[in-house]
Amino acid sequence: MLTIEDCIALSGLNEAEIEAISEHEHIPEIVAVEYGNYLMHSPDGVPMLKRIILDDIAAAEQRNDLKHALHLRLVLRHFIRTHRDLHKVAN
Repeated sequence: MLTIEDCIALSGLNEAEIEAISEHEHIPEIVAVEYGNYLMHSPDGVPMLKRIILDDIAAAEQRNDLKHALHLRLVLRHFIRTHRDLHKVAN
């Protein structure tokens, strides 16, 4: 049986990126894992994931949750660095 950690590892994303998807889409973490996996393997997925994280940052800033906004900026930074090759192709 696969654990949630196994599923996250198979998605090509990390837990923080999955949490950002879950937050943005208002879906359970396991559903966010599958959605993230789908996006990582779709042609427009990387820019969509970047947009999701940017939207989460904006929402956190709007509600004045600056600590969470900073955390999400670090998530975005890691996402771009980790998926640099895919990011260049997608943009």
